[in-house]
Amino acid sequence: MQRLGLRGYDKLRKVKINTNYIEYAEGSCLIEQGNTKVICTASVEESVPMFLKDTGSGWVTAEYNMLPRSCLSRVRREGRRGGGVSGRTQEIQRLIGRTLRGVVDLKVLGERTITLDADVIQADGGTRCASITGSFIALVEALKYLKKEKAFNKIPVSQYVAAVSVGIVKGKNMLDLVYEEDSKAEVDMNVAMTSSGELIEVQATAEGAPFTIEKMNALIELAQSGINELIEIQKGILKI
Repeated sequence: MQRLGLRGYDKLRKVKINTNYIEYAEGSCLIEQGNTKVICTASVEESVPMFLKDTGSGWVTAEYNMLPRSCLSRVRREGRRGGGVSGRTQEIQRLIGRTLRGVVDLKVLGERTITLDADVIQADGGTRCASITGSFIALVEALKYLKKEKAFNKIPVSQYVAAVSVGIVKGKNMLDLVYEEDSKAEVDMNVAMTSSGELIEVQATAEGAPFTIEKMNALIELAQSGINELIEIQKGILKI
């Protein structure tokens, strides 16, 4: 099969990242990965959740949202008229938070909270992965701000982290799926990985028949190649 846009099976979509995109946030960026666009902001609060009070430890958390016309048809706003946040949204928020906490020294951060907001303004597959990649940039920009304010002497990030989708579509292993590919995938996987090659999260689902460990490992290796590219882009922007 020929891939949409004549892109190679092992190639990322074009990635464009604009930092300091939101004037009032301590850290922010607009990440564009193909036609998927996400605004990521980092907000600093000088407090922590009750379970961390007086522990000396900070907290990193996240919220995720899709704008009503980020998709082909209108998405209902969540939380309106007594409605709660969907299970999908909760799962993605927790994924972003877990991934970023995995590379931050919360003790050095001190008793303050950094909240990452990932707002999808246009969706064409891979929104949760783009949210992780962009939120890491917003997070580091916020930590740079805190360092400038003399909250600590060294930015408390152990390594870079990014995420990408992979899948098997019509028997082919593919990197960075668009929505049309994702909707037809026999296997759908999201991978979050650090710059040292350590896994933070692997979400994998067989949409039809089961798949083997060998196929899973091949997909993770494909994801790593894309994540390494994304991390090189992050390094070029952040220079930490």
